Amino acid sequence: MVQGHKPLLPCHAFRLGVIAYEDALRLQNHLAQARGMGKVEDILLLLQHPPVMTLGRSGKVENLLASETTLQEKKIQVIFTDRGGDVTYHGPGQLVAYPILNLRLLGLSVPDYVWSLEEVVIRVLARFRISAGRVEKLRGVWVGQEKIASLGVHLSRWISKHGLALNVNTDLGPFGLINPCGITDRRVTSMAQILGRSLPMEEIEKLTLGAFAEVFGFSLGEEPLKLLEPYL
Repeated sequence: MVQGHKPLLPCHAFRLGVIAYEDALRLQNHLAQARGMGKVEDILLLLQHPPVMTLGRSGKVENLLASETTLQEKKIQVIFTDRGGDVTYHGPGQLVAYPILNLRLLGLSVPDYVWSLEEVVIRVLARFRISAGRVEKLRGVWVGQEKIASLGVHLSRWISKHGLALNVNTDLGPFGLINPCGITDRRVTSMAQILGRSLPMEEIEKLTLGAFAEVFGFSLGEEPLKLLEPYL
């Protein structure tokens, strides 16, 4: 939606591998503060989380169906966070993208931004001939009646945090312990489940970087992780 911007605006991408949710949130907070002060340019973080249930600002505890004992046995954390939305699950094999962007400078409204995040996922899935789309009044990306990617964002003074989570090779079992995003009548799926095989996460990351640059109109470059050290 921002493809008319010339010249292309810079965005710096970092691939963090597997990182604890709380550590990633701390990093986002520090980067968002720096972005708001103009100390850094737009940033995209790609990563995976260890097993964790997160409840957003409109999260309802009753949508967490498992007991505390069950979650402890399965070594799944529960964290209340400041993104929008209800409850969701993050775990290995799920690609998480956290854009730290100045939406005002990009000329994006909140609906434009959400549409663009969904569009990134839709374009990645299209590369595997997975036909995905949007469902009216429901955020995220859907394949038929099944949700394959969830969205939850936070904006403060037009600086974004949080973002999207795409189920690539994700173990879908833990989604049975929640009403994902508060929805009770739809199921969750993954790329691996649809295609009948696991996929290299590095390939999905590369495709996501390309789609993100294309949709948002960025000149996007990958950066070494050492540049993030002051913000960890």
